[in-house]
Amino acid sequence: MRTEVLVIGAGVSGLTCADRLARAGVRTVVVEARSRVGGRIKTFRPADGGPPLELGAQVVHGDRNPVHGLVETGPAPRPTAARVISGRVGRPMGALARTPHPPWLLEARLHAEGAGAGGSVNGWLGDVGGPYPVASEWFRQIWAADPDRLSAAGVAAAQRGDDGGPGEYVVSGGFDLLPRRLAAGLEVHTGRPVQVLGWSPGRIAALTQAGTVEAERVVVTVPPAVVTHGTLTIKDLPEHKIEAARELAAGDGCCVVATLSVPAPETASVFDADGVSGFVSCREGRPEALIVAKDAAAACVRAATGPDLSAMLTVALPWAAGARVLERRIADWGADPWSRGAFTAPLLGAERAPARWAEPVADTLFFAGEATVSGTRLPWVQGAIASGVLAADRLLEAMG
Repeated sequence: MRTEVLVIGAGVSGLTCADRLARAGVRTVVVEARSRVGGRIKTFRPADGGPPLELGAQVVHGDRNPVHGLVETGPAPRPTAARVISGRVGRPMGALARTPHPPWLLEARLHAEGAGAGGSVNGWLGDVGGPYPVASEWFRQIWAADPDRLSAAGVAAAQRGDDGGPGEYVVSGGFDLLPRRLAAGLEVHTGRPVQVLGWSPGRIAALTQAGTVEAERVVVTVPPAVVTHGTLTIKDLPEHKIEAARELAAGDGCCVVATLSVPAPETASVFDADGVSGFVSCREGRPEALIVAKDAAAACVRAATGPDLSAMLTVALPWAAGARVLERRIADWGADPWSRGAFTAPLLGAERAPARWAEPVADTLFFAGEATVSGTRLPWVQGAIASGVLAADRLLEAMG
């Protein structure tokens, strides 16, 4: 197969880039290792037609997010009950709201004041009167990173660099409608992982199990850890690119939808400040419970996806006591060979790595993905879209 540009990865960044190139008249082919498009967007649809649940990207952040123009969205449902687990006991979230330093207010303060911070988020929390262990876990779950390694200045800069606006929204029919919409009209080959990428200026050859794809240029959108683990080998990749990829490891993440034998009596959202289960939610009248856990909590959830899952759910959702888990649907992003984690947070010592990873090589190798904008934009779907646009524009400029 021959084409002008090959895009490796059919996540949001790759599809955005390919769509922009195709609209500019560039013949573009997208190859994807998984059997589906979407990357770290993965939607669970209950068999009875109930509301979809997200096992990857959760919400659309901001009322000006570009996602709104691509798919139908609506306000994120607000829970009638919001709780926090502390000391393995569930308490109303209002208990945190009545404390002098609720975690969400500390988060807003960091966004506003943290531009000049020179250390970690935990260090910053200490500087403003901490330690605040509940806020520390809050940052861990929001950013999928150890707050001792998470850059306070990077978090603040990413927030300032995002122009998505306020509010949280959901994709009405499921988040996976977004990559499907982006892929419409593109030449996308799923189930076709690239094993080895060889190149010389103006020429690339991508070896897959189905044969070799030849092109003039390539856009690599897989997470950097996929390269450092050798799942995708890029021959003759400059050492500074390899070093940048090593510094851009994604934080651990594991999501579970558990279908229970009884429906939920309420719509609830629970934050586990003990660092065991991340965020747990349910919807009134529905039998599903959703667990979204990052960093250390992801390992706890991964270990509990067997018989211990019921016990974990009961701490977060007391109504689940005695209920049987009828089905488990797991998205283990940390163990997924094509993601190697949830997303890339701005870490201390890696401030320059995103720009180095994004830098093209010989006007032939181009790079996209949320890791390329870490520390300058929020590393979620809007960051992936922005990275795809930037890579496409750089490539079009190189083509003259």
